[in-house]
Amino acid sequence: MDCEKLVVWQRSKALAVDIFREMARCEDFGFKNQITRSALSVPSNIAEGMERRSAREKSWFLWIAKASNGELRTQIIIGSEIAYIAKPLAENWIKETRELSKMLCGLIKKILTSCTPTSLPLEAYSLELERYEPSI
Repeated sequence: MDCEKLVVWQRSKALAVDIFREMARCEDFGFKNQITRSALSVPSNIAEGMERRSAREKSWFLWIAKASNGELRTQIIIGSEIAYIAKPLAENWIKETRELSKMLCGLIKKILTSCTPTSLPLEAYSLELERYEPSI
């Protein structure tokens, strides 16, 4: 599947672009480097995963994207608390990362449930995935 057609990829890419633009003014190179790398990692791992052949490989990269999304959310929270990111903007970005997390879980669940039972042990993911509704 072409990742550019996925709403989760489109939204994560848009968030990354917003973060890159906003952080261009940040003078703290370490913070700017870390938050932009995390933001870039989310759509990049979605794209890489969707180019993979097997459901196992696809889901692996989507889990990495989800983890990077959590890392990004933490950096946004910290950036807001240290006044690098305006509170209203941080709140919008945090809300978007929460939505992206749900969307990624939905996509992972869809991919894993469409594979054959012998190709991937679904038990490893079932507890985590049951908490989220697919919203792709």
